[in-house]
Amino acid sequence: MRKTARYAALAAAGLLALSTLTACANDAAGTSADSGSNGDGKGTKVKIMVGGLDKVIYLPAMLTQRLGYFDAEGLDVQLLSEPAGVQAETALVSGQVQGAVGFYDHTLDLQTKGKHVESVVQFSRAPGEVEIVSTKAAGDITSPEDFKGKKLGITGLGSSTDFLTKYLAVKNGVSVSEFTPVAVGAGPTFISALQKGAIDGGMTTDPTVATILDKKAGKILLDMRTPQGSQEALGGPYPSSSLYMQTDWVNSHKDTVQKLVNAFVKTLKWMSTHSASQIADKMPADYSQGDKALYAQAIKSTLPMFTKDGVMPANGPATVERVLKAFNPNIKNADVDLSKTYTTEFAEKAAG
Repeated sequence: MRKTARYAALAAAGLLALSTLTACANDAAGTSADSGSNGDGKGTKVKIMVGGLDKVIYLPAMLTQRLGYFDAEGLDVQLLSEPAGVQAETALVSGQVQGAVGFYDHTLDLQTKGKHVESVVQFSRAPGEVEIVSTKAAGDITSPEDFKGKKLGITGLGSSTDFLTKYLAVKNGVSVSEFTPVAVGAGPTFISALQKGAIDGGMTTDPTVATILDKKAGKILLDMRTPQGSQEALGGPYPSSSLYMQTDWVNSHKDTVQKLVNAFVKTLKWMSTHSASQIADKMPADYSQGDKALYAQAIKSTLPMFTKDGVMPANGPATVERVLKAFNPNIKNADVDLSKTYTTEFAEKAAG
């Protein structure tokens, strides 16, 4: 009965996600996201899908809304949320939204599939991800070399946590067929899977990390929330969270894209001059899940990953390509044009 109930719950969650995307698609079909004002006093309408609005790695999306910077630029931005970046990617390429907040690495993967998208503002220079092992399995997993035969949690198949987990395995002599990736999302679903032994460890972000440590449900194996942690684990800066959009849309709506980037760069600058507690105070109350201090700590741990100007870090795209080529056959055998996966045009103008 317990399994039946669980499957029913999963099915219901799937239907909810599908209905959300369908509603989003219907909304988008009736929305004119042009490059000028829509004349109703609310500004240009833009829909952005975020791969988890409450994840600290994507914090600039909601913070920009809360600070009023979208409004100040004459934009009417609707933020939508999906639990994994790969789902935000799907919403973008299917035309349901005009932008996606997710990992930059999706732009390389999509190029090999004939889809041209580009990062227009780069939020981060490190993944912001943490490889956690359950307290029970901590003695058995002391490095990625021990991934063999283990069940490892990721947000979703084809997600950036999936990409990075595979890279860490391959880099440490474990083939992608020697461990089992398990899609468990983030937050409560990840924590529950860890506590129940459905996964031995996994990759996740704050505030999930802070909650796991607080509950003593797991321990940190690899910390990639800082540029130094990214360098140690991945061999260079790994630009992750960004706003990416379809290249054709960017080229035909440059005024709107510039306004979006202006707003995000203002937020990144604001974040660099305010404390984690001050940032937490600006966010929706439910993001702290009843523990404001723990939420502020989660933000503090992740703050080093963010850029201050929204510009793609030097050598970042090359690091991402090297990581993906290590395990992704599509990219390994493809000639990726990195110059078409991002642009600094808008961020440099905004910062200037």
